[in-house]
Amino acid sequence: MSHVNFLGIPVEGKITPGHRIPQRPLTELQPLLRALLDDEAVVEFGWQQYTPYFNDGEPCNFGIDRLWVRTTTDRPEADPDDLRVGRYEDPHPTLGWRGWEAGRERPYAGADEPRYERVRALADALAEGGFDDVLLDAFGDHATVTVRRDGIAVKFYEHD
Repeated sequence: MSHVNFLGIPVEGKITPGHRIPQRPLTELQPLLRALLDDEAVVEFGWQQYTPYFNDGEPCNFGIDRLWVRTTTDRPEADPDDLRVGRYEDPHPTLGWRGWEAGRERPYAGADEPRYERVRALADALAEGGFDDVLLDAFGDHATVTVRRDGIAVKFYEHD
């Protein structure tokens, strides 16, 4: 017995649904970005977005990775890899840290928890994948995105 149709044609058999992350509108991302753009201590921030070429046999799905933030007290020449913020990242040199250990989040360690939490809210929202479609459309695949108050720079991201 058919239970669905495609363009009016009956379809028979078991249909295995794919895994999709529900997408959120850009209007929900705006306040998270604005919280950093309005913070005078945040000079710039950015991330990488790409579809992996290989993923150890797992599906290669587009995603956002490695949110980093440069503050006014960070060295201007600091590598963005040393300025990352997120659940599994090392402590940020000026924002502190609330890492993940033994299956749970650790208490915050640092000097400015409210600022860290604003940055972490953006990092978590990007990592969850709910804005992937919006960001893929806006900045493309294989991109490094750098956000400053005066503009957004996009560069091609070369990765393995």
